[in-house]
Amino acid sequence: MKGDAEFRTEKDVLGEVLLPADAYWGVNTFRATENFRISDKRLPEVFIRSLAEVKLACLEANIELGLIEPAVGRALTRAVRELLDERRFMDQFPIDLYQTGSGTQENMNMNEVLANRANEILGQPMGRKSPVHPNDHVNLGQSSNDVIPAAMNLSAMHLLREKLVPALEALGRRLDGKIREFKGIVKVGRTHLQDAVPIPLDMEFRVYRRQTETAIERIESACNELLYVPLGGTAVGTGINAPEGFAELAVKNLARIAALPFVLNPVKAEGIASHIAIVSASAALRQTALSLLKMANDIRWMGSGPRAGLFELLLPANEPGSSIMPGKINPTQSEALIQVCLQVLGNDAVIVAAEGFGSILDLNVCKPVMIYNLLDSASILAGGIDSFIMHCLDGLRANEAQIRTQLDRMLMTVTNLTPLIGYDKCAEIAQKAFRENKTIRETIADMGLRIEGDLDELLDPGRMA
Repeated sequence: MKGDAEFRTEKDVLGEVLLPADAYWGVNTFRATENFRISDKRLPEVFIRSLAEVKLACLEANIELGLIEPAVGRALTRAVRELLDERRFMDQFPIDLYQTGSGTQENMNMNEVLANRANEILGQPMGRKSPVHPNDHVNLGQSSNDVIPAAMNLSAMHLLREKLVPALEALGRRLDGKIREFKGIVKVGRTHLQDAVPIPLDMEFRVYRRQTETAIERIESACNELLYVPLGGTAVGTGINAPEGFAELAVKNLARIAALPFVLNPVKAEGIASHIAIVSASAALRQTALSLLKMANDIRWMGSGPRAGLFELLLPANEPGSSIMPGKINPTQSEALIQVCLQVLGNDAVIVAAEGFGSILDLNVCKPVMIYNLLDSASILAGGIDSFIMHCLDGLRANEAQIRTQLDRMLMTVTNLTPLIGYDKCAEIAQKAFRENKTIRETIADMGLRIEGDLDELLDPGRMA
């Protein structure tokens, strides 16, 4: 049994509670951990750090407005800087993801940690709420309803700009290398999973490259929407209890601290009652996932085999593919990226539902689950792309011998003859060649057809591509 020295007593309007003496969080956090024992999920570090950046921006605004005593201001600044610069206190945020929909408990958790550390710096015991109070000082001029949305937007910007966009840019560079490497290689095209006219292999990779470019453009556009924050709107966007000039100063400070051009939402209530900007960002990630899903699935199909599949691409052999079939190698990086993309699609569905069901009247009450899923999508997409580049694209090669063999036997080269002998005759040739397991050239000879022009040139797959 622990001794009394290992605990401290705190109280709120609901009564007294016993807390670990060394905990920087306080009574509000304790009640949240007791009342929300739902999952093992927590809001990620990037969100906690972003919330701390928002707190610093608001603190500096209050100091500039002369609303916080210098000693308290210095202690709080040091406390938040320890969190941001030294990554201290990250183990002091224990609240379950599934908490109040406004994120109030997470905001109070941060307020308590910073207040207790500031009091410790000032030589006072933790838990006394004096001389630094979590509400009266750390939360001055704020509400969970405006600081949580600001932290949502900021944390999303951090991951999108610092992790996902760089990963997509790296993917684009690798695809550029494959386009150069595969230039001049013509292969069987396929529509409806059936043989079609020839296509350059590099053109298929140009599709993936173009979709990568478009994904970056969409994410950048979504980031522009995230730059509007409702700081100073407090409870419902009216700015009640926020000092005059606070909102403008806080947003200006946030832009400087985060090195991002944040601006004040011209209708603060909009950024509190709805999170359509988060939905837009998720939509951009959904579209990115769909493009990556196509690339991963295409490469998986083109690498299928080696004896009974397409086997046009040689995929890196990273690990054994089966616990029972010796020597089997599987397209594991494609499979991993596909699973990432499916998770992103699921996350997007949650975000859309959270906006639709949570944005009722003057407050969206699904804030934690919205930002958790968006941050998860951005993080796993970046990680999935990095893994796919390193363990698949970098070692991917064209199986030119197999590609040539397939080209020699393809039927759709007959399409080049349509202007000369008509669609119906070409269809007859193709079907006869298929039934008799012959090439188009062999079938034309068997049928005794005379076609104007050089047949070798007319049936050259390279000309068709």
